[in-house]
Amino acid sequence: MAKLSELKALLAKANQKAPTPRAQVRHAAPAEPPSDPRPADVDLREVFADVAPLRVANRAARPPQRPPTQPAQRLADEAEALSASQRGVAPSPSHWEVGQELEAEQTFLRKGLGVDVLTRLRRGHWSVQGELDLHRLNRDEARAALADFINAARSSGWRCVRVIHGKGLSSPNREPVLKSKVRRMLAQRDEVLAYCEAPEHAGGAGAVLVLLKSPSA
Repeated sequence: MAKLSELKALLAKANQKAPTPRAQVRHAAPAEPPSDPRPADVDLREVFADVAPLRVANRAARPPQRPPTQPAQRLADEAEALSASQRGVAPSPSHWEVGQELEAEQTFLRKGLGVDVLTRLRRGHWSVQGELDLHRLNRDEARAALADFINAARSSGWRCVRVIHGKGLSSPNREPVLKSKVRRMLAQRDEVLAYCEAPEHAGGAGAVLVLLKSPSA
């Protein structure tokens, strides 16, 4: 029986005689670099090579301007608001044009009524419920139109109406043709209790406010 040491010697001798297999090495193909999704850099000087720059003389000189430190618009608004509060946006209801108080037939008040009726009429105590415009009518046409209007106002139960007769600016010699005639017609109507010239913002010298009897009167 062979000894263990002899068997090891025989195995080592056999390994020395057998050729060692050469390891097969595979060379992998070089990997392609990943594609870059970003666009390639653009040379702007090459792209705009045929563009001629503007001359300095063609450029508008715009010196830097600093905004004002004071709020100019707000100060102007405050000044306007203060001025309006002092003088009023519109004339007061009792405002009269210069010379109006000297004109004949400026106002009319039926006998037996207090003078406060005219003050309340001019200040809008009774709201205007109807209006008649007599522009471009002659005397006879105005008389007929005024009579029809007063009758219709009474039938409708109106208390306060406005009659526009104009200031006569388009009349010959720029004289108010219908102004005095319309007011005399109103004074002759029994249904009319009072009238006064309209405030400036409601017609002024070209219109008159008329107070009629109540429907039950």
